[in-house]
Amino acid sequence: MVQAYILIQTEVGKASAVAETIARLPGVIQAEDVTGPYDVIVRAQSDTVDALGRMVVAKVQQVEGITRTLTCPIVHL
Repeated sequence: MVQAYILIQTEVGKASAVAETIARLPGVIQAEDVTGPYDVIVRAQSDTVDALGRMVVAKVQQVEGITRTLTCPIVHL
């Protein structure tokens, strides 16, 4: 199992709606709207890194109101 944080920038005023929409996607553990340089932070999981990448590109980035994403896979050192 691969987990990652997805940091999301949204259009002005869209953070809450984006977080609510993303929270319903399969593989999303948690989605919160926050303050700072990013508007929404998501914790997601998938079976493989490739599947995680497909989820980000095919599902997360397609949500209306998102302007940019940064995916940070979790590593256990």
